[in-house]
Amino acid sequence: MDNTTNIALVGVGGQGILLASEVVSLVGVLAGLDVKKNEVHGMAQRGGSVVSQVRIGRTVHSPLIPDGEVDFLVSFELIESLRHADSLAPGGMALINKQLIVPVTVSSGQQPMVTDVDERIARAFPERRVLDALAIARELGNTRTVNMVMAGALSRLMPFEPALWERAISDTVPERHRDVNLRAFTAGRSATSG
Repeated sequence: MDNTTNIALVGVGGQGILLASEVVSLVGVLAGLDVKKNEVHGMAQRGGSVVSQVRIGRTVHSPLIPDGEVDFLVSFELIESLRHADSLAPGGMALINKQLIVPVTVSSGQQPMVTDVDERIARAFPERRVLDALAIARELGNTRTVNMVMAGALSRLMPFEPALWERAISDTVPERHRDVNLRAFTAGRSATSG
């Protein structure tokens, strides 16, 4: 990895974005690279937006990804992917979970619901992989593993061996949840082509 790789993980509070970003960061560290990370999670516990940026490379000078330079946009929720579409670099890849969470502004009647999400995503992201991470996690018996399904999908697009990802998960996730999270990671890898 000669250049810095910029990864943005986006979604809403409660989806495990911060844990997923810890795993992604640790993969870079285990690979012997420089890693910088930053997080924005305003009102995250109330379903608000969460953004975590991870930068991995030989030498990374800042944790902030410049506008329009995200190489991998990992979106845990459909509407959040659209909110962050402009952050993607030309030729960047969007990895999108099909889950749609109704925003508070819609459920409270302040705004109408976007009805053409799929069409907007198709226009916004010429390079994309869309998967139903929630359905995969549900099949595993634990919907809280959506984050590791998404990490598994991302791992197919990055140049790190699966063993590094598995070690990062094992080192990050509490022991009692390790097995299901590793299975979710493997399922995410299987659901995504490289």
